[in-house]
Amino acid sequence: MKGKFGRSIALVAAGSLLAVATAGIASAGPAGGKGSSSTQALAAQVLQTRDDLTKAAYAANVGATRADLGQLSPVLAEIAAGKRYTVQTDTQQLAGLAKGRADETVRLLNDPTAKARQLPPLPLPIPSLPDLPGPLKIVSDLVKALLAAVTGILGGLLGGLPVPPLPLPPLPVPGS
Repeated sequence: MKGKFGRSIALVAAGSLLAVATAGIASAGPAGGKGSSSTQALAAQVLQTRDDLTKAAYAANVGATRADLGQLSPVLAEIAAGKRYTVQTDTQQLAGLAKGRADETVRLLNDPTAKARQLPPLPLPIPSLPDLPGPLKIVSDLVKALLAAVTGILGGLLGGLPVPPLPLPPLPVPGS
């Protein structure tokens, strides 16, 4: 009970911080849709999709995972292209690597008998996340790397603001 209450307070505080920060940045963005206000809106979209993907994947919902990846991949391609949004080069490169992982995950989910391709390493450490359950176990490492990359991209998009943690389900207690 205390954990749920604490998480709720943390989420409200993070949301308030993000709202205050984006309000100030939005008023300072240049005209033409390439300014920081559109980048902040993109960050909110990427954060929501990352959280939806995390929840679907850890719930072993293959269809919802595939759908979330389908929404995330074109956004990652836009970030990697660097034409519509103002982001740093390392964030663009990370978005390209993340898109590769999203596309590879969808390919393997569409054909579980397919052999996974070798992908270039990510320029950031992969956090220790629990493996995905059931039918998504075959893409567990890809999704964990993708979640790490998207979290890194969010760090670049938010420009130093704290990135909310992944909404992971509670881990099972050993022996229960």
